[in-house]
Amino acid sequence: MLTKNISYKEFIVHILVWLCISIFPLLTAYLNLGKIPHEVFLKQLMNPILFYVNYLVLVPYILLKRKLFLYIVVSILFLALYNYVSEVLISNPIRDEFRNMGMRSNRPGGPFGIRHAIPLVFSLTIFLLGGIFSLVVDFYKRDRLSKELENEQKEIKLQFLRNQLNPHFLFNSLNSIYALVRSKSDDAPEAVITLSELMRYMLYEAGNEQVTLEKEINYIKNYIALQRLRLKNTEAVKLNIKGETRNLKIYSLLLISFIENAFKYGTDYKGNTHIDIKIVVDNNKLSLNVENIIGLYKRDDKNSGVGLENIKNQLNYLYKNNHELAIEEDNSYYRVHLTLNLNDNEVHNN
Repeated sequence: MLTKNISYKEFIVHILVWLCISIFPLLTAYLNLGKIPHEVFLKQLMNPILFYVNYLVLVPYILLKRKLFLYIVVSILFLALYNYVSEVLISNPIRDEFRNMGMRSNRPGGPFGIRHAIPLVFSLTIFLLGGIFSLVVDFYKRDRLSKELENEQKEIKLQFLRNQLNPHFLFNSLNSIYALVRSKSDDAPEAVITLSELMRYMLYEAGNEQVTLEKEINYIKNYIALQRLRLKNTEAVKLNIKGETRNLKIYSLLLISFIENAFKYGTDYKGNTHIDIKIVVDNNKLSLNVENIIGLYKRDDKNSGVGLENIKNQLNYLYKNNHELAIEEDNSYYRVHLTLNLNDNEVHNN
């Protein structure tokens, strides 16, 4: 059962309920009689009992716990007791008050007359309204809690994906440095410094929800610089960036996996390399195009696709309908086309 924390809107609704079932009938009695008899006042003040007993007690503690038969029995007994107290102990003096004022009721009497039927229907209506209101409030609270839980689960999943992605990136970078050290290259110290810059960005910048696009592109440039150190033909690695990148933000580490895979698989058995990376920013839309030859190392979807699969999941969560991803592969080339709307993402709005 959900706790009954009264919100501002609920409070307003409760005030309206009180006016409808208590204050308005008292006002009607005053207009007809010129005064409010004590018994009428007491009877109208009892009406909210019907509403709130069902709203606060019977529905939350019995009906919502799936005890339907018990709820029906208790409701019938409660309504019978309420109508007995209301009609026998209170209404009779009220009728006497009307008779003393010369006002006669033409409603037929008897145990099944309109005199008894109307109060019974009225009390049943108020009682049912309390139950309906309780169910509606419970539904919206459960729906809100469900969405909050869903968002928390997505945040946990996203963090898990990022934790998987970072070791994947580090593993690939260390492989590049290992190749330099093994060949006793003079570029090895520079590669270590570049890697430290990359790791600093991942630790202190990428932890935020969004980073500036300029920082993300600088991160990509450093990564490409690191990869070029291990390649013989660096001219075959092309990076082309166009458009205004200032005043735009992007969720970090979304683009790097596609670039990582290009360097991992973009060298053929002869040592030839072809990697073409284009980033175009136009009207708050970022387009990333990565093309590489299908090289010596064939893609192993089971073992090497961790970063790519994770980045797909992050894109689906962070950008939803505001991104397009297309991957093409033929006998010679592997191409990635990614478009991001940096101005209107829908993360956390579901």
